[in-house]
Amino acid sequence: MESYQPKWLREVQTPAYVVEEARLKHNLEILRGVQERTGCSILLAQKAFSMIHFYPLISQYLKGTAASGIFEAKLAHEEFNGENHIFSPAYQEGDFKEILDICDHIIFNSIGQLKRFSPMARQAGRAYGLRINPEHSTQPPEHAIYDPCSGDSRLGTKLSELEQALQEAPADEFLYGISGIHFHTLCEQGAEPLAETIEAVENRFGKYFKYLKWINLGGGHHITRDGYNIRLLEDCITKIQTAYGLKVYIEPGEAVALDAGFLVATVLDIIERTEYNHRNANIAILDTSAACHMPDVLEMPYRPPLIGAGDIDEKPYVYTFAGPTCLAGDTIGTYSFDKPLQAGDRLLFGDMAIYTMVKNNTFNGMPLPAICAVNSQNEVKVVRGFGYADFKMRI
Repeated sequence: MESYQPKWLREVQTPAYVVEEARLKHNLEILRGVQERTGCSILLAQKAFSMIHFYPLISQYLKGTAASGIFEAKLAHEEFNGENHIFSPAYQEGDFKEILDICDHIIFNSIGQLKRFSPMARQAGRAYGLRINPEHSTQPPEHAIYDPCSGDSRLGTKLSELEQALQEAPADEFLYGISGIHFHTLCEQGAEPLAETIEAVENRFGKYFKYLKWINLGGGHHITRDGYNIRLLEDCITKIQTAYGLKVYIEPGEAVALDAGFLVATVLDIIERTEYNHRNANIAILDTSAACHMPDVLEMPYRPPLIGAGDIDEKPYVYTFAGPTCLAGDTIGTYSFDKPLQAGDRLLFGDMAIYTMVKNNTFNGMPLPAICAVNSQNEVKVVRGFGYADFKMRI
C-alpha cells in the first residue's frame, strides 16, 4: 500500500478511523474457510474490534463473539446474531444474573470462582468451563506484559491447582460440572506457537479431556496475516477434534480486522529543530495522538505503518510525528518522505481498526476521532462523530 490514495481520503474530517468493508470481508472469507474445512467455531474477540456497524456483516461469517466483561457481553447480545461467550478474571455477583441471561458459554478463571458461581450456571442450563494456565510461554521478552504464562500470572488455573481441587470436589461429576477448558497464550503469533502450546496442554491436562465436550484455544492467532500457516492451524484443530472428540473454539480479535482500517490525520505544524543521522529530522505535530487515539503505539510499543512513508534512512525528508497533548512522550514514530511535508497535509496510518476505538481516551480534552465506514461501492459514511459532550460525559 505504498501509494494507496483512496478517494475518501479528502472527504473525512480528521482525525478519523476509517474501516473498509472490502478489507474486512477479505479477512472474514479466510476465517470462514477455516470453519468450513475443520468444523470449528470462530468467535470475534470484541476486546480488539467492537465496531457494531459491521456486526451484521461479521455474524454472516463467524459463529459468535467472545466478551471480556458484562458490557461486551451485553453489546454482543444486543447487536450480534450468534453465540455469546464470556471470560473474566473475576465476576461480580451483581452482574452474574444478567450474564446467565445473555451468555451461552461462561469461562471461569479460578477454582474459587468456579465453586462460587457454577451452581447458578448449572441451574440456568449454561455451558461453563475453566481457563487453564499451560505454564508454557511462547512470548518474546519484549511482550512480557502480554504473557499469561509468566510465573506470577493471574490468568488461568495451573495443573497443581486443578488437581488439588479434584481431591476436594464431589466425586459424582468432574470438577464441579465443567464441560470444557479454555487457554489463551498467544499475542500476534503464528500457528507454530499454537502447535507447541497444544502439545504442552496435552502433556499436562490431556488425561482429563475425556471428561470434556469442548476446548477453546483463545485468541492471538494472526490467521489473516500474509504467510500465516493456515494448514498447520487446521491440522491442530482437526487433531484435537479427532483424537479427543472435543468441539474446538478459537476467538481471534486482530485477525478479524487486521489491515482493514486506517487513521486519517492532518499535519498541524512543522518544527524544524533536530538532526538525525546528519540530516534534518523535523517534528510534525498532528491532530491525532498516540496516547489518546492509538494507545498500543506506546503500550506495545510499535511504529504503525504509514502509507507513502519509508523507514528513517530510506527517503531524504525525515519527520518525527507527535500529538498535540502535553505528554512529552506522545510520539507516534519517525518516518521519511520523498518531499517535504507542510501544514495541512493528510496522513494515512494503516492497521488502525484494532485496539484503537476500543482503547482510546480523551486525555487533555482531546476530541475522539470520528468512526467511518467505507462500503462495497467505496462510499464513506460517518458512523459516529464525537464532540465536547462526549468528553464531558466521561468525567
